Amino acid sequence: MNTSADIPMSRKEQTHERILEVAARAIRRSGYHGVGVADIMKQAGLTHGGFYAHFPSRDALLAEAVEYAGRASATNIAQGTALRRAKGVDPFRALVESYLSEQHLNATECGCPIAALASEIPRQAENVRTASTQRVQSLVELVQQVLPAGAAPDSAPAVASTLVGAVQLARALGANAQGRAVLEASRNMLLNTFGRPQATASD
Repeated sequence: MNTSADIPMSRKEQTHERILEVAARAIRRSGYHGVGVADIMKQAGLTHGGFYAHFPSRDALLAEAVEYAGRASATNIAQGTALRRAKGVDPFRALVESYLSEQHLNATECGCPIAALASEIPRQAENVRTASTQRVQSLVELVQQVLPAGAAPDSAPAVASTLVGAVQLARALGANAQGRAVLEASRNMLLNTFGRPQATASD
């Protein structure tokens, strides 16, 4: 039985995907307001005039771009988590170490869109805000899935907030010793509070 993954994308679908990939990187790098339609189309190797064949508005592009960024980030996090799980690391520790890694600190353009955009979400158009808050909910749900048994019911949003906030503060300080220290302190706090004692896996 064929699935949608087995069906080759049309040329228009491939172009649409390319625009989203460029836009997803751009919003994480420059924020929602730093994304211009003309620049996105140029970076995608397309003309400005072709934009409306794919999106009815700039906000529609932003909403799809944050969804695309969320899927890409989830894949990256899952890969980092899987590598740690293969070394015998428990699920919660694997997620914390993957999210609060130096690699994520340095990967603004391909990292978690919530860490890149959280402070801007309330000021966006409704469709962009809805798509963005769904990414927040997805992160909380991911944390909920890996929390150790016995964790308090409201632990997941608190942990998700710590993950996002730690990355934001670390990036504010820079990809340097100060930024890395914020990640390390946050990792230690979360693991000491929720995780099993275990040596930290290398990034």
